Amino acid sequence: MSRRRSGKADGSEQLLLALGSLVIAGSVIAAVVDFVRAHPWVPVVLVLVAGAAVALWVVARQRAARWKRVRLQGLRYALAQLDALHHRQFEHAVRDLMQRDGCMDAVQVGGAGDNGADVKATDPYGRRWVIQCKHRKNGLSGAAVGSPDLQILNGTGRPVHGGDIVVLVTNGRFSKPALEFARSQRLHLVDRTLLGTWASGSKPLWELLRAVPPPRRPLSG
Repeated sequence: MSRRRSGKADGSEQLLLALGSLVIAGSVIAAVVDFVRAHPWVPVVLVLVAGAAVALWVVARQRAARWKRVRLQGLRYALAQLDALHHRQFEHAVRDLMQRDGCMDAVQVGGAGDNGADVKATDPYGRRWVIQCKHRKNGLSGAAVGSPDLQILNGTGRPVHGGDIVVLVTNGRFSKPALEFARSQRLHLVDRTLLGTWASGSKPLWELLRAVPPPRRPLSG
């Protein structure tokens, strides 16, 4: 019997609390309505303030995007700068170079479970790029990038990532077997010399590589 009474008491208290909350909420709403009726200019001011805030946000976004384009257009890297980077920073640098060249959707995706891709991008001609980056602390004197790395990239670049152009970029060099494997599998290699030319800002990467696929769409604008 005591448990039933206790349950009923708890239910009654909850009902009273709910009714009290409704009364308070109703009172607040009524007070707001009365205030608005007495001061009809307040909603207008609030709408104007909200509109001004949205407009400022849009302008700030546009300005940030404009400055980003300006920064990217002037982006240059010396090989010594690239050598000094952490391997993850090297991936970000490659992403930024692709953005500089007009691939505004370029993204760094390297990490655990990246399936052989460190950077993905779509160029202005609609071609999908899948890029793997291999950074060497010692640059040209570091270990050569071998065919096993290319075999992984070849196994995922097109079937998994849907790449039209599959590239391996290094600030070092490639072994002879890697060069032969790349030729046989239509993989593109960017070694230290080619990277230096690309990073200096002379041309976009697709104008420096040989035998890239034809455009998927004409260059807009």
